[in-house]
Amino acid sequence: MSINKDINQRKFRNEHQKAMINLIFSYNWLMENTRKQLDQFDLTNQQFNILRILRGAGEPLSTLQIRQRMLDKMSDTSRIVDRLVKKELVQKVICNADRRLVDVTITDKGRELLSKMDSHEADWDNLLKNLNEYEASQLNQLLDKLRNSQD
Repeated sequence: MSINKDINQRKFRNEHQKAMINLIFSYNWLMENTRKQLDQFDLTNQQFNILRILRGAGEPLSTLQIRQRMLDKMSDTSRIVDRLVKKELVQKVICNADRRLVDVTITDKGRELLSKMDSHEADWDNLLKNLNEYEASQLNQLLDKLRNSQD
């Protein structure tokens, strides 16, 4: 379906306006579908992002380091980490370099949850099933170009 039909809009001021609205609409559609998949694991998008960051880092990270790597820069990283601590998916540890600081590390329970989620990667891929590899590559290039236009 086209953006015109999806949002019941017949005319846009120009293609740039249509592209901007299409990006916003598509972002919301993608986030909603992602949220539905994460609900079965009792995680939010931000919690999932933090777990993946910690697993990929392979070492404890400060909340500042986690925030720098997060996709959602508006998130309150400390609050999200505290919720993950309550779920026993991460733990806070005293920083070896500076004992006044606290680092965050993923727990075995957090790793197990991500491993379980990894087995559902095909479900994630299905969100973009209408794009072939070439189209996905072109979309990536266009989105990178868009974000880099503000530098």
